[in-house]
Amino acid sequence: MPRRFTVMMNLPDSQRLHGLVTATHTPFHADGSLNLDVVEKQAAFLLSKQVTTVFIGGSTGESHSLTFDERHLLAKCWMAVTKGTAMRVVVHVGSNCLADAKALAEQAEELGAAAIAALTPMYFKPKNVEVLVETMAQIAAAAPETPFYYYDIPVLTGVSHSMPEFLKQAKDRIPTLAGIKFTNSDLMSYQYCLRADGGIWDVPFGFDEHMLGALAMGAKGAVGSGFNFAAPIYTRLLAAFAKNDFAAAREEQFRGVQIITLLASYGYMGAAKAVMAMLGVDVGPARLPNTTLTAPQKDGLHGELEAMGFFEWVG
Repeated sequence: MPRRFTVMMNLPDSQRLHGLVTATHTPFHADGSLNLDVVEKQAAFLLSKQVTTVFIGGSTGESHSLTFDERHLLAKCWMAVTKGTAMRVVVHVGSNCLADAKALAEQAEELGAAAIAALTPMYFKPKNVEVLVETMAQIAAAAPETPFYYYDIPVLTGVSHSMPEFLKQAKDRIPTLAGIKFTNSDLMSYQYCLRADGGIWDVPFGFDEHMLGALAMGAKGAVGSGFNFAAPIYTRLLAAFAKNDFAAAREEQFRGVQIITLLASYGYMGAAKAVMAMLGVDVGPARLPNTTLTAPQKDGLHGELEAMGFFEWVG
């Protein structure tokens, strides 16, 4: 039987993106071709770390470096691998081509995805909130039974419109709107989004390195690439915050910051993928224009991670 929803703003907590949502890597062979055989290992690894929701094909998944067919196959594989498990799959469907985004949204609904999300087109950019809402409304309409999240990440898209205003306009245009994946360091706007319309929106936060600050503002969930390899750190952070143990929460947050700083010094995407291989889940290289670490760089990164205590932190 198909799922029936009216307005997604009333999603129960069990369907919201609370807790840790891992933005997964897209696995490639050494030659850069898609390597879907690794997806089952990714899912099993994350489940072993108590992660039960994934966000696939997003920024961490190098979506704009994938072909339409590859994105289609990636979603199909994740849904097949996680069938019958505790894992929920959120599919990113955004694209510079609106027709592609709509087709991916339709496919995600047919596959039974827990939710879909979409970045804004970023070459021809929506000139204002009204145009952004209309663009997202068309994508969401292709999956009329599936919760929809707008994916705000202005540091990468170059599109920086008011998210409180987006919610104000979108609530009457997008019946399936559940909220915003808020990858934006503007915690003032974040507070307005959390409180908009009496606090009905689901607004998972998207910057690992600012997660504690977002929790203090009222965040209930976070979507992050760091949860691929450092979920235990952030699980402890959430637990410490829940117990009002802010000293412990700050310590875990700073561990996350140190990891991100180190990976960024090598080139974040390639370094993050290298770390996954160190943990036994080889997701392969990054695709250009992201860069892949050389063998000496991987050795250097491993040594620095070991020196800071990373492998103990995530063990």
